[in-house]
Amino acid sequence: MSRRMEKTLAEAVRRLMRPLVRILLRNGYAYGTLAEQLRKVYVDVAFNEFPPEGKKQTVSRVSALTGLTRKEVKRLLELDAGDVGAGQDRYNRAVRVVAGWVNDSRFHDGAGKPADLPLEGARKSFALLVREYSGDIPTVAMLDMLVDAGSVARRDGKVRLVRHAYIPGGDPVDMIRILGTDVAELVATIDHNLTAAPEDRVFQRKVAYDNINPAAVAQLKKVSFRKAQTLLEQLNREYARHELQEGLEEGGRYISLGIYYHEHDSSEE
Repeated sequence: MSRRMEKTLAEAVRRLMRPLVRILLRNGYAYGTLAEQLRKVYVDVAFNEFPPEGKKQTVSRVSALTGLTRKEVKRLLELDAGDVGAGQDRYNRAVRVVAGWVNDSRFHDGAGKPADLPLEGARKSFALLVREYSGDIPTVAMLDMLVDAGSVARRDGKVRLVRHAYIPGGDPVDMIRILGTDVAELVATIDHNLTAAPEDRVFQRKVAYDNINPAAVAQLKKVSFRKAQTLLEQLNREYARHELQEGLEEGGRYISLGIYYHEHDSSEE
């Protein structure tokens, strides 16, 4: 590795890690715990994704790649990473319920908009919506989750969709799970574009200005939110048209497109 590349990577890692470490410290996540997780990820990625061409990966090669001892590599390979899928499944199911409500005409009113739904009922009810789009999660549990997130409200004995998105608000654990999915997708996209041929690169763009008039920020924030939400709702409808039916998930692909808004003082590093 050239000195210039090493310096650039070091700067990129510091920038990437700073907001992450802020979250970790705020939640009492000690350095030793992070270091153990990082060692585990280094070993798993080296073992599974960097084998010698045409040969099986070995503990010795992983040790050389990562700088860890052979004993440490062997220990980490045998270490159980734990159940990492349950939380993401819960997040995805809440998203599916909201998307089903927005896109499935069975749950619309006469104007083609998401209808206010009775909690229970064999037809056009919130319970049916949950069964159709979230599997075995209890109706009341899904309702509480969406109410806490500000996505739905209970009015006059019915459930109303008040926001066409599921964004965890009342449960900090769910917000942390999004950290582990959405940030990972962005970094994976950058990784793909670093190594892919030009014709195989995927969309990764942003618009940024470093000297915006402070008096215009509030207006630009509103415009950004409104246009981003409109685009995402349009894409949501388009994606939903091509989703495989329940039970036909094998062979399906996962796709996503994320938009974020960020601002800070131009004098900050």
